[in-house]
Amino acid sequence: MANLTRLPPVVIDNGTGYTKMGFSTNSEPQFIIPSAIAVKEGVGVKPNRGLDDLDFYIGDEAMNAPGYSVKYPIRHGIVNDWDLMEKYWEQCIFKYLKCEPEDHYFLLTEPPLNTPENREYTAEIMFESFNVPGLYIAVQAVLALAASWTSKSVLEPNLTGVVIDSGDGVTHVIPVADGYVIGSCIKHIPISGRDITYFVQGLLKDREVGIPPEQSLETAKAIKEQYCYVCPDIVKEFTKYDKEPNKWFKKYEGINNITKQIYSVDVGYERFLGPEVFFHPEFSNPDYTESLSYIVDDVIQNCPIDTRRNLYKNIVLSGGSTMFKDFDKRLKLEIKRTVDDRLKQSAELSNNRLKPQPIDVNVVSHHMQRYAVWFGGSLLASTSEFYEKSHTKAEYYEKGPSICRHNAVFGVMA
Repeated sequence: MANLTRLPPVVIDNGTGYTKMGFSTNSEPQFIIPSAIAVKEGVGVKPNRGLDDLDFYIGDEAMNAPGYSVKYPIRHGIVNDWDLMEKYWEQCIFKYLKCEPEDHYFLLTEPPLNTPENREYTAEIMFESFNVPGLYIAVQAVLALAASWTSKSVLEPNLTGVVIDSGDGVTHVIPVADGYVIGSCIKHIPISGRDITYFVQGLLKDREVGIPPEQSLETAKAIKEQYCYVCPDIVKEFTKYDKEPNKWFKKYEGINNITKQIYSVDVGYERFLGPEVFFHPEFSNPDYTESLSYIVDDVIQNCPIDTRRNLYKNIVLSGGSTMFKDFDKRLKLEIKRTVDDRLKQSAELSNNRLKPQPIDVNVVSHHMQRYAVWFGGSLLASTSEFYEKSHTKAEYYEKGPSICRHNAVFGVMA
């Protein structure tokens, strides 16, 4: 055991779109690759080791492998093909991280409400196929909370808060109390990074004619990432742009992949209208009208009453789609307005006899939120407590894979 603790644990965050992996001593993942595997058509994935092991690629290589069929072993955060997942992990460990799994403890991530059976399958693969000495399976939302401890706006580290996890495909709002997810209160909204890209693409199509059609989506994504931000008041923002267009309008330049000619795009209202979709989802989806701030407030109001004040105090952002400038300020402003209105209403209903205590609302933004889940895993795996909380190979062979149905929650670091 003494030898093992000297080698840094391996942290692998398997997402639907991308997998982030690296060692716990680092602040950023060493590799970020698509969660895709390419296998030859007609070749079954077999558990035995042999020449078949050479017949697949993962990550970026999988996307460009001619004669191979690209498959995605993870859907909506849940593993749905365990044979492919085992092969995927095999190359993650041996080809990318280039480590001996017998020498490292492993921290893997799982989505909220992952089934206990899935944890057992993970344990079987890790302990039996890769012979790892120790394994910890962490809930992604809890790791995102841990990652937020690096933020200056976090007064004291704790594992109670609401995680807003927004990636390219979906946005989840997940309440956590003392390291345990309040599963019955989780909500998701059908607005994410991809929806903003499509919305910006639509705005550009209506106005710009010089964008090559086959590069339309790629251009919209680049503009979203480079120029978009969240504004405090949409009406004032329109006025600002109309008064000083030269100051606020930007120019994006791209290269036509076919003609190799430079094309330019004027970027105007898209800069603030794109991310506005989070607060006015009807811009992008006429069937959905509930803003992100309303959903966050609703999630907290559905949680046990004794946790609500602490949840409002620690609303943590996670994922690439929360990286827009001033996203945290706008969200805080809208949630605070809703909370204050509710308190005012309560006071009026009691004819001002009852004066509720004001509620602190704090939205935590930090420099690691793009890779918050992986970074939180790296942070926790770097503590001595990680080895105490992990399930060991000896425990696995004594009691079986059911030991991984429950993973002990970490104490809060002082």
